[in-house]
Parts: sequence; C-alpha cells; structure tokens
Amino acid sequence: MARLVFGMNQSLDGYVDHDAFAPDAVLFRHFIDQVRGQAGSLYGRRLYEIMAYWDEDHPEWTADERAFAQAWRAHRKWVVSASLTSVGPNATLISGDVEAAVRKLKAEVEGEIEVGGPRLAKSLGEMGLIDAYRIYLHPYVTGGGTPYFAGPRPPLRLESHERIGEQAILLTYLPA
Repeated sequence: MARLVFGMNQSLDGYVDHDAFAPDAVLFRHFIDQVRGQAGSLYGRRLYEIMAYWDEDHPEWTADERAFAQAWRAHRKWVVSASLTSVGPNATLISGDVEAAVRKLKAEVEGEIEVGGPRLAKSLGEMGLIDAYRIYLHPYVTGGGTPYFAGPRPPLRLESHERIGEQAILLTYLPA
C-alpha cells in the first residue's frame, strides 16, 4: 500500500514560492535521491505544469539539474485536473472521482507517493488520504503567495526534524 506524503519548500511565514527562494546544493541532491526512491508523484495541475519544465533538456543545466531531470522523467506521475485533456510522458491524468482514484492508487502502488500542490493536499487531507506532511523550512519571509496549508491547518504531531544543507530544516508531521 502506498504512503501519500505532501512535501514542499516553505518560507518562515508559511508560503510556497519556487521563485522567491530555492534549495541549496545539498537540499537539491536530497530531492534527487528522494525522487529516485519514490514510487511516483501525485500533482495538481498547476504544480504539474511547473514541474513539466524538467521534461526538456536545457544546455545551461548543471550535472545535478540533469540528474534531477533524468530521475523526474523516469518517475511515475499522476495529475489531478478537471481542465487538462492530456499529460506528458510517464504521466496519467486523473479526473472525475478523485477520491476513488487516489484510494485505488494507494491500494495498488507500493512505496511512497509525493503529493505536490497545496490545493490538492488540502483536498486529499480532508479525505483522510495524506499520511505525512514534509515541510522544508527556509529562512525567508515572502510576505505572500500560495500558503503551504491551503485551508485550516489539520491537527498534526511532529514525527521528526532534520537539518539539510546550510539553510533548510525538514519537519515531518503526521496527522494527529
């Protein structure tokens, strides 16, 4: 049975914004290893469209960026969207009864599935489908943007904490 984990970079004031701050080299390598070890990713449309950047090579990429792209391309992806009619390579579109589709996915897939996107995570959390929350906390204050928790924070209990790289702290919470 799969374990659904919602994890994203977050500012001190609670926002996720890939333009305001980025992982350092150590955290980026952590993400490469994480993608390689996961069973796949479950994305909302908006984050999937951002992540599709990794489907095409860019000549200016570093070796780590090429390694991430390779891992991401090999990674299974499921995309929840009511507006998309197709998705890219190694991706499956989920529309209609999202809860039934995700419950089936959890039952049929072994390993960890990353959940990407605060709105999707909110919906899945309300359905009782999120097994863990990973906050990669960064020392930035953005003053706005998309909040990590798209609605009220669910009751959580701290499972673990770990410093990764020079600036990020990984906080892992389980539903209480």
